[in-house]
Amino acid sequence: MTDLVQLDREHPGFRDRIYRARRNEIAKLALAHRLGDPPPHIAYAPGEHGVWKTALEHLAPLHARYACDAFKRGWPLLGFHSDRIAQLTEVNAILAGHTGFALSPVAGLVTPRVFMAHLASRRFLATQYIRHESAPLYTPEPDVIHELVGHAALLADPEFARINRLFGEATLVADEETVQKLIRVYWYALEFGVVGGRSGFQVVGAGLLSSFGELGRFEKEARIAAFDIESIAATPFDPTDYQVNLFAAGSVGEMFGALEDWLGQIVRRPQVGEGSLG
Repeated sequence: MTDLVQLDREHPGFRDRIYRARRNEIAKLALAHRLGDPPPHIAYAPGEHGVWKTALEHLAPLHARYACDAFKRGWPLLGFHSDRIAQLTEVNAILAGHTGFALSPVAGLVTPRVFMAHLASRRFLATQYIRHESAPLYTPEPDVIHELVGHAALLADPEFARINRLFGEATLVADEETVQKLIRVYWYALEFGVVGGRSGFQVVGAGLLSSFGELGRFEKEARIAAFDIESIAATPFDPTDYQVNLFAAGSVGEMFGALEDWLGQIVRRPQVGEGSLG
């Protein structure tokens, strides 16, 4: 039987048949899911809960130091237990009462257009598998720790939810060239965004907030430039490795103001044929 999930040879679980079978099992449930139905229940094994616990224990002191205020407000709302991976249905019930967002299961990576277009309808495509137990503090791809620890708490915040929706609305009217710019800006703002400066940084990006290794090294190892959307839109990224480039705004308000102006221009941009007499 052909694997539903193709792992790179460098992936920590590539040579683990049991892990690969587990990934295929969870992917099958995601592929069978119908939009609008409750996410499938995943019966996580003790070892998977153990990976979750290890990750949370290591991330907690880094969150205390670096996490933005919205994350610190949203995290306790979700009521996560350190020894048990939450189900998407539990998280969705909480998000519904705050911003109306819902996590919708996917088998793995999807195209930038598909991912961002769903945001317009308050749907956040999320994975349910967990990283390999040999590397509980690292994953080369989004997993349930990334989705719940990185994104869920921020999606409970009205301003973060609004900006996510605006990315979705811009994607719905964007051509392919603009979609590439959109995903780069999303990456460097909502996945790996930081704010502040020499006196200290706060992290607003879900990718950083869910990565122990990267959250603990970014100040010293990454090149942190000023948050300039035109520069960001032209800067490619590697999703499988630590980020070489990061961009810092002076504050969350400054970042969101710049994003709202730029995304609003895309949403309001006349489409082909609009206003034309010919």
